[in-house]
Amino acid sequence: MNKKIIALVGMPGSGKSVTARFFENKNIPVLRFGDQTDIGLKELNKELSEENERWYREKLRRELGMAAYAIKIEPGILKTLHESNIVVLDGLYSWEEYLYLKKKFLYFTVLCIYASPKVRYERLRIRTIRPLTEDEARERDHAELEKLNKGGPIAIADYTVVNHGTLSDLYNNLELLFQQLINN
Repeated sequence: MNKKIIALVGMPGSGKSVTARFFENKNIPVLRFGDQTDIGLKELNKELSEENERWYREKLRRELGMAAYAIKIEPGILKTLHESNIVVLDGLYSWEEYLYLKKKFLYFTVLCIYASPKVRYERLRIRTIRPLTEDEARERDHAELEKLNKGGPIAIADYTVVNHGTLSDLYNNLELLFQQLINN
């Protein structure tokens, strides 16, 4: 099988983390863009907190530009591809990250997980970790689209899976897509 990088993109509550678990259950390595924040804070001996995480993300993007997380995750991608033919990247955000990775890796594929705002906002409201009100969720959507340039990777995704049903529905759709991806 040829090498493949599958980057997951989607708005908050769409099901990116659940999709990442689908791939992990297939013993496919998953690298989280967000882990770069945890690593950076640990290196700086700073506590993991919402305030410190935001500070670090902004600091990193000031220093390296909007492709910062792609730049930071690239060594992990290269290392993982020495051990595996496929790597999944959980949490592609910006257009600049997309452009950076697409230029570096010819076998880079974007998978958009889509759910309507109504569905996502309900999921975000009832989740146990960092629940959001509808207003907070809408505000976060706007911030990700306006400040992180997230719309580009969603619009140009190679594949889109609609996640409006059950977990079983999502996994069935992902299985069909996965078979298509590994056979190409």
